[in-house]
Amino acid sequence: MSISDGDFRRMVDFIKSSYGIDLSQKKQLITGRLSPTIRKLGYKSFSEFVNHLLEKRDESEVTLVINKLTTNYTFFMREQEHLDYFYKSIIPALVRRHQRDKVLSIWSAGCSSGEEPYNISMLLFDYLGNQAKDWDTRILATDISAQALSKAQKGVYDLPDTIPSDWKKKYFTANKDGSYTVAPAVRNNVIFRPFNLMDPIAFRRKFDLIFCRNVMIYFDQPTKDALVRRFYDATVPGGYLLISYSENLSPNMPYRRLATATFQK
Repeated sequence: MSISDGDFRRMVDFIKSSYGIDLSQKKQLITGRLSPTIRKLGYKSFSEFVNHLLEKRDESEVTLVINKLTTNYTFFMREQEHLDYFYKSIIPALVRRHQRDKVLSIWSAGCSSGEEPYNISMLLFDYLGNQAKDWDTRILATDISAQALSKAQKGVYDLPDTIPSDWKKKYFTANKDGSYTVAPAVRNNVIFRPFNLMDPIAFRRKFDLIFCRNVMIYFDQPTKDALVRRFYDATVPGGYLLISYSENLSPNMPYRRLATATFQK
């Protein structure tokens, strides 16, 4: 099913203005991934679908488009060197800072199918050991994709070889089909919520640490810069922003660089 240049531009503008995702170079992706679904929904053309999408803003159809056009690809221990820096340098600094209140405020922004916030929880539990029960380390994990959040909340995964063998025993339960379910203590440490990163960031607390890895690859530079400024405003003084190794911040951004893909307010 083909899409006219006019309908392509209308859809691209709608997705970018509403969700920040830049699909201006993705015409083939849009036609390839959406055509079968559009036919299945009973639309006779892309034009009919785009008209309905923009007029009705039907949440289920908008969600369907987002799910089809973004890749919710992630895995445990992704960019392990980055997580090692988090474990060896950032966690100790946060623990020292919060010795009195024992409350950490961490946000996994664009958490996809949940591996990242669960991974962060496991690292925190490993570091704190027996003291973990005395700390509030609950992580806010948000994503725009309802489909990704549904998978995340179930917490069932095929584990890669990068997972330490002792973690499989401590933090997972083996299932008969070879998959693993995240242990209740780890699942209860993550609060999943839908959130559009283009919306104002107005959570109750400011964050000690924001993970936003492999999310801004979908955004153009002005959208990235605006989001990073909102992250900065939502970060406590001395707090951190961690992005992916494949991303970087503009030179004029307010955070200072600590290490690769690691920044501090």
